[in-house]
Amino acid sequence: MQYKTETRNSLSYNKVNNMGVFPSETLVRIESMAAENAVVIFSMSTCSMCHAVKRLFRGMGVSPTVHELDLHPYGVDIHRALLGCSGSGSVTSPGALPVVFIGGKMVGSMERVMASHINGSLVPLLRDAGALWL
Repeated sequence: MQYKTETRNSLSYNKVNNMGVFPSETLVRIESMAAENAVVIFSMSTCSMCHAVKRLFRGMGVSPTVHELDLHPYGVDIHRALLGCSGSGSVTSPGALPVVFIGGKMVGSMERVMASHINGSLVPLLRDAGALWL
C-alpha cells in the first residue's frame, strides 16, 4: 500500500492514495478503535497537551491505546470526525486533541479529563472500564 503526505492547515498527515473514506465508515472506524482498550487516546505525536494526557494516564498505572493521527493512514478523516463529535470548529482549534475514550465512551479533550481527575470522577470511570484495579 502506498502512502502520500497531505498537508492541511499547516499540519501534515499520512493518507492512503486515492482512498477517500465516507463519514459513516469513519465513525464506524472510530467506534471500533475506541473499543480496542479500556482507555483510548486519539492524539498527535507533536501535541504537548496530548503528551500531558498520556503521561497522566501512565502515571496512574493505566496503559492506554494511543492512536497518533498524524501518523495514521486515515488520520485526516478520523480527526475531522472527532472534531465534529466534540463540537470543535477546525483542525487547528485549541482543545481539539487529545480526544479520550474510556470504556468505549467519549470523555472528551484534555480539559474534560483534567476536570474529571480534579473532581474525583476519573478514577471511578477507569475502575468501571477495567483500566484500573485499585
